[in-house]
Amino acid sequence: APNPPYVVYLFAYSSNLGADDRVCEKFKNFQVELYTPKKDLASEKLIEDMFNANDIYWEKTETFIESEGLYQVLYEI
Repeated sequence: APNPPYVVYLFAYSSNLGADDRVCEKFKNFQVELYTPKKDLASEKLIEDMFNANDIYWEKTETFIESEGLYQVLYEI
């Protein structure tokens, strides 16, 4: 892993809508993960401001990973 802080962006899962045994609408769900050794409100604000400026809906959760000594702030978009 790179030295923190760092951001990871990945495809997480799809939430498709279907009818008549077909996929009618495809929705891709992505995650943006921020890893920091200490709480970093400035980095969180930077990410959230970027989402808001681009009309990207997001949900946020936070976890402290004891084995890594890192905070993980997870944004689902």
